[in-house]
Amino acid sequence: MIIIAVAAGVYFLTHKTTTTTTTTTPTFDTSVLTDIAQPAAPDSLDPATGFYVQDGPLFSAVYQELVEFNGSDYHEVVPVLAENYSVENDYNSFVFNIRPYATFSNGMPVNASDVWFSLYRTILMGQGVGISNYIGLLFNATQYSTDGNIALPWGVCDAIQNVTGIHTEGNANLTAKILSQILSNFNPSNTTIMKIMEYPNQAVVVLGNNKVEVNLLPGIHYKFFLTDMASWWGAIVYPGYIDAHGGVQYNQQNDYINQNGAIGSGPYVISSVQTGFSQITLKANPNYWANGHSVPVVAQPAKIPNIVIYYGLSHTDRLEEFDKNQAQISYVSVPYISQMESGYYNSSASSAILDNLGETPGVFYISMNEQVFPTNITDFRLALEHAVNYTDLLDLYSVNGNILAKEFLGPISPTFPGYYNPDNLPMYSYNLNEAIHYLQLAGEQGKFYVTLPNGTKIGDTSGSPLPTLDIYTLSPVPQIMQEELTIVEQDLAQIGVSANIKAVAASVTDNWDSGSSTPALVQLGWVPDWPDPVAQQLIPLTDINDGGLSGDLAWMNVSTLTQMYNTLPYITNTTEQEQLVGKAYNITYNNAPYIWLPYPSTYYFVQPYIGGFQYNPYVGYFYNMMYYKYAPITDLDRNINIKQSRKDLFSFYI
Repeated sequence: MIIIAVAAGVYFLTHKTTTTTTTTTPTFDTSVLTDIAQPAAPDSLDPATGFYVQDGPLFSAVYQELVEFNGSDYHEVVPVLAENYSVENDYNSFVFNIRPYATFSNGMPVNASDVWFSLYRTILMGQGVGISNYIGLLFNATQYSTDGNIALPWGVCDAIQNVTGIHTEGNANLTAKILSQILSNFNPSNTTIMKIMEYPNQAVVVLGNNKVEVNLLPGIHYKFFLTDMASWWGAIVYPGYIDAHGGVQYNQQNDYINQNGAIGSGPYVISSVQTGFSQITLKANPNYWANGHSVPVVAQPAKIPNIVIYYGLSHTDRLEEFDKNQAQISYVSVPYISQMESGYYNSSASSAILDNLGETPGVFYISMNEQVFPTNITDFRLALEHAVNYTDLLDLYSVNGNILAKEFLGPISPTFPGYYNPDNLPMYSYNLNEAIHYLQLAGEQGKFYVTLPNGTKIGDTSGSPLPTLDIYTLSPVPQIMQEELTIVEQDLAQIGVSANIKAVAASVTDNWDSGSSTPALVQLGWVPDWPDPVAQQLIPLTDINDGGLSGDLAWMNVSTLTQMYNTLPYITNTTEQEQLVGKAYNITYNNAPYIWLPYPSTYYFVQPYIGGFQYNPYVGYFYNMMYYKYAPITDLDRNINIKQSRKDLFSFYI
């Protein structure tokens, strides 16, 4: 998905009012954890609609999937609602046996029909969640585009027609209406509905009360599918609650579920929601099915009874409330890390509050649109590649001698060994002579010239001067991104290219739906929805079919790649797949569609007395795994001369 924010504080929604003005920390309640790390609110509380990064921690706490990521290890899944599973037909089918004791938070059992309902609902609603993650896998892309963008799980037309006799084959509108009615009045005890769910040739097949089969499109073999289902678009929700609050309509959101959430099976339930999602409170699920059972660590019961999440706090609030020990998890962008540490209420523990989680999958870039002048000239793009001082960009992320970012050659992240840069191509080097060489060639082709700082004109001196180029980014621009773009602007000036930073609202990007309407230079980023380096990083950023905000803002159009991508994601032989990725990397490298910017490390500020903080880039962090290692020492404790034994305990943990 496109990254529209690179640091905390990009979007402020509702600010919490801070009433405490003294530096004295109040007596502490270890039954509550306060999280103020998310600078923007969720876009929805419905896992079939919400599609922002900040949704992850809440969704992970309230909803569950058949399989989930193994904590911080996003290359491995573990069975959660499923007791076990098997992979059939060379990654075309997946059979899950559901835990017979798994229940929703209202005590109702989780069974196979709930899986059918939940996955079909997510697809039929036609929101970004279902479309982005199941197209070409559980529903046909061609059918979707030719039938008015109606997403139908493959085979459901046949299932309905076979059972009811209604002619739904080839009629997407009728099928969508009938499926909406089935899901909105869901009754698995109804013989007709049960026969439709049991029909064998479709995306999800109910094989028994606690056994369900998920089938990819015929002929599709996809080894990363389980990691796709492990995120919240694989969430299983209680059908009765959905139907009692608006039901399911194709290509529509459910406003009530958006605002209030659904009933899930997770270790927490939503207790209260403030206007604008400024504050959401979670409480431990009183009916949690995993109590007393052996389950993977991501499914363990909650240890802290209450979670209070404040969204959209200002930078100042996120800094001060953590430093005063009024919150347990927070975040500020790189330029303010030292300020957070220096202001921390317990100076002896200030070095222990930054939890640096290191590299995560994703890329930041300046795209160079290959469909508009002058970035449609390959030599011009290569000139810009060699004009940027990448070392200066990386130095912006230096904190206390550590670099909290990494420079690498996209479009795939180094977190995918074997797929990342298989042929070890060199990084584009900062080399002004090389940049001027390519710029001379580009000017001759494009009939333009530039004037170097020493007054020398290069290019076609009989042509037109190169106009000032705008580098588009999103407003408001975080400080560190402003500094990065300023460096790029200054670097380009060294080769006579005048650039101007132009910040625009996110809504402006909605118009970038063609090569001709997309600016020549755009600073944005991309993160994969699930850990597939091919279908989620390489292809979106380099395939013309994903042009625009679907990924390829460079509007790169290479027929060799387009043909290769028809089959590349579905090759199950890893060695063969990596070799073809190497070929795609070479083509992309020589095409030079992006200036790859440093990708920041992931980090949070976590109080030293909190244990069990684990992060996964695809779902966030896990509230149910967190616990208090001990009650925190406060300024109030110090004022009454706390016992030395407690001081020693605190020192041990920091």
